[in-house]
Amino acid sequence: MLTALRRLAGTWFAKGLFVLLILSFAIWGIEDIVRNFGTDRAVARVGGEPIELPEAQEAARREMQRVQRQLGAGFEMTPPMATAVARQAVEGLVMERVQRQEASRLGIVAPEAALRDYVFSIPAFHGADGRFSRPLLDGFLRNNGLSEAGFLSLLRDDLRRQQLVGAVRAGAAAPDALTRPLLAWEREQRVAELVLLPLAAAPEPAAPEEAQLRRYHENNPDRFSAPEYRRATIAVLSPETLAAEVQPTEAELRAAYEARRSQFEVPERRTLEQVLVQDEAKAAEIAARWREGADFAAIEAAAQEAGGQALALGTLDRAGLPVEALAEAAFALPEGGVSAPVQSPFGWHVLRVTGIEAGESRGFDAVRAQVEAEVKRERAADLAYERANQVEDALAGGATLAELAPRFGLALAEVTLDARGRDREGQPAALPLEGGARDIALRAVFAAEQGQMPRLAEAGQTALFAFELREVIPAALRPFETVREQVLEAWTADARRRSAEDRAAGLLAAVQGGKPLAEAAREAGLATRRVGPFGRQPQPQSGLPPELVQPLFATAPNAATMAETGNGFAVAQVLEVLPFNPDSDPLALGRTRDAVEQAMLADLEVQYLDALRARGDVTYNENMLGQVANR
Repeated sequence: MLTALRRLAGTWFAKGLFVLLILSFAIWGIEDIVRNFGTDRAVARVGGEPIELPEAQEAARREMQRVQRQLGAGFEMTPPMATAVARQAVEGLVMERVQRQEASRLGIVAPEAALRDYVFSIPAFHGADGRFSRPLLDGFLRNNGLSEAGFLSLLRDDLRRQQLVGAVRAGAAAPDALTRPLLAWEREQRVAELVLLPLAAAPEPAAPEEAQLRRYHENNPDRFSAPEYRRATIAVLSPETLAAEVQPTEAELRAAYEARRSQFEVPERRTLEQVLVQDEAKAAEIAARWREGADFAAIEAAAQEAGGQALALGTLDRAGLPVEALAEAAFALPEGGVSAPVQSPFGWHVLRVTGIEAGESRGFDAVRAQVEAEVKRERAADLAYERANQVEDALAGGATLAELAPRFGLALAEVTLDARGRDREGQPAALPLEGGARDIALRAVFAAEQGQMPRLAEAGQTALFAFELREVIPAALRPFETVREQVLEAWTADARRRSAEDRAAGLLAAVQGGKPLAEAAREAGLATRRVGPFGRQPQPQSGLPPELVQPLFATAPNAATMAETGNGFAVAQVLEVLPFNPDSDPLALGRTRDAVEQAMLADLEVQYLDALRARGDVTYNENMLGQVANR
């Protein structure tokens, strides 16, 4: 048999079969490579160097986590916001590449010693004793999804960037020709005569005729018109709308509890003190002294003498200790116990337990309601995902939302509302959506055209909605009879305002004609008062309306100005201008010089980085950019 096979393998027929087999593997086995041949898979390129999709997605994830931490747990990241954050993350990677390439071109390096000192100097990694704490660094890495090597690489690039940009920033200096006039301008003060004309003190206008009110009503349609309303049917598919359909059995709840048992268990925690030295004999000697009752201050001194350090690690569970051997030693000790020296990649450790917090475990009966709610929410989310495709297929087939609601468990609402989500009585319309999801649905309803087919769209992270626009009710002027009281009130307010404005303009004209403001006000039966000295940012108790501050500092001495305030009008005349001598306050001059210098430094850095970026030959792949936020 083997001889026959060998003879067959030597024939041209067999060789042809082998060639076909090889060709089939070559084509089908590398289908993706063939299909994507010539297609750029990089999100962006900087000087030809690619920024690949996984790196961009990881940077976008970190940026989204940072934004989420800043804005709080209640903040919902919408798809447009996620896209904007992802693009910002990619732009950050581009600028990192630009600076890294320039640093390499100039031969700038970050020595390991400088990198180590940089890590040890970061305040966030300092414990209660003010020294570097390894557990704090490990916690930071876990919380941000970073490896130690990746974090050190980021810091190394940051050090190189600091050297690169620092050389540019070092050349800025704030000239006296700029700082002295600026400080004099900032500290200049003024004294003014002030007259206030509140609307409440304006004389009562004569009662208007009916024809005046009707004409005022017609001439101000924006003030007396009903907004545009839209009548729509809105259907919502979400875990909340389907939760009632999910009824887990007792066995399923117990299985879920077992799978989540760690959520309901508080692990044992221990308060630890640690000595870290590089010599095992020194570690054993310190451990012996500790067991004999030496206090922590003495142990700390001994550790420093041995070239190491002693520090309080705080209260940790097993997961808080990065080395398993340390965790085993710490959790085998009684309270007050001192371990034998334990070796790790960092050296020899001696641990002392100063306190023990017992763990706690809550049984199934104690957390049954919580487990049931979580199971219902998870299964309802899965159910909503499954039904979304079914609902979309049914909508494509021409089914109405009213028909689909009972079939698929949609929450349905028939509403007539304005763009703010209020009904015709001015009350919030009853929609099965809350918060940001409600706003998304409102924007969609008021951007739609009547007659378009309903389709499912996202409203937040878990809810989907669809709507049918039934009717567009355009904005219209309300009948005069229904708003007569509002028209009369608005007309009266405008009449009072015109009266106050006319009196203020009369005072201003009198001052411009050469009469002091105090005299013109006395003749008009108005009170004046002197205000100041005041600066460009006067205190609220000064009594000077904020609307007058800028005009007064733009007005010449003895000239007057007027402004409309929050409750009327005000007229003021500049009586004195009190210049400021920068030499009288060297500290203020120094602070101004520092502020100007920092602004110049920032401008220089921005211009330098813009120049590097323009020279960096940056290109973007729009197709791949769209995938960065989709992870």
